[in-house]
Amino acid sequence: MFKQNISLSLHSNYKIGGKAKYFFEPKNEEELVTAISHIRKLKTDLFVLGGGTNVLFSDADFPGAVVKIQNSKFQILDSNLMIGAGVSMAELLNVVAEKGLSGLEWAGGLPGTLGGAVRGNAGAFGGEIKDAIEYVKSFNAKTGKFMTRVNKECRFCYRDSIFKNAAKDEIIWEIGLRLKPGNKKEIQSAIEDKIKYRLERHPMDYPNVGSIFKNVDVEIVPKTLREKFKAKIKIDPIPVLPTAILLAEAGLKGVSRGGAMISPKHPNFIVNTLNASSKDVKILIYLVKYTIKEKFGIKLEEEIMIV
Repeated sequence: MFKQNISLSLHSNYKIGGKAKYFFEPKNEEELVTAISHIRKLKTDLFVLGGGTNVLFSDADFPGAVVKIQNSKFQILDSNLMIGAGVSMAELLNVVAEKGLSGLEWAGGLPGTLGGAVRGNAGAFGGEIKDAIEYVKSFNAKTGKFMTRVNKECRFCYRDSIFKNAAKDEIIWEIGLRLKPGNKKEIQSAIEDKIKYRLERHPMDYPNVGSIFKNVDVEIVPKTLREKFKAKIKIDPIPVLPTAILLAEAGLKGVSRGGAMISPKHPNFIVNTLNASSKDVKILIYLVKYTIKEKFGIKLEEEIMIV
């Protein structure tokens, strides 16, 4: 059933990571149930993987089981969609643009899978995935049962959801979306604009896992700093000060450790420039958090998962 000793670096955008003792890619509910049942019998740790675009794996081997969701279900009825958690955001956007369905234009260029986007309530350009969600179907790895939550039961908030906290033992499996009819050309143009923006401003020429830290809620930004960077505050969808501004102000652009570097192009990205290790990246994460706390009194919170 399981593959064994699979390099996680092959399943991470960072190209970093040791080997997983067990590795499985369920494509349907039966395979998922069987896999989780087997993992419970093995009494081993479980890590659920989406697209690998928001995770930093350890250099050490993972002694448990990694389950990479490959549910590619894709059903559309008018403006209602039933989408498997393993569908990539790029594929989803291609289809909704072709169908003339509006509501996800903000996600143009967003990496990873829909399941990962739901777990972290991904957002950009003032939009969030929660705004399009009708329901989320998940599988509880402890009870062995599926359950479905409507939007409000998912406790979505800024880059967060119930699946990161109270329901962290649940595996997101299927998502119901509700979009709106729109103009195909306008939808496609809006998506392409977002993709272009990312390519121009993000360091896509090096392996990375996107923004390392969440942007900072302006409510916790000291008043003097808030006034200084007043023009930089953006709605995302709450008022935030981009973390990249703080890192640039602190002189952290281009700082490196081993094969990892705080990107000069966008300092909230730590890029793998030369066969970086997980330790290299973690040291830079610690350096950033320490520096920002010392200089500005702000405690940064990681947006990525560290395994």
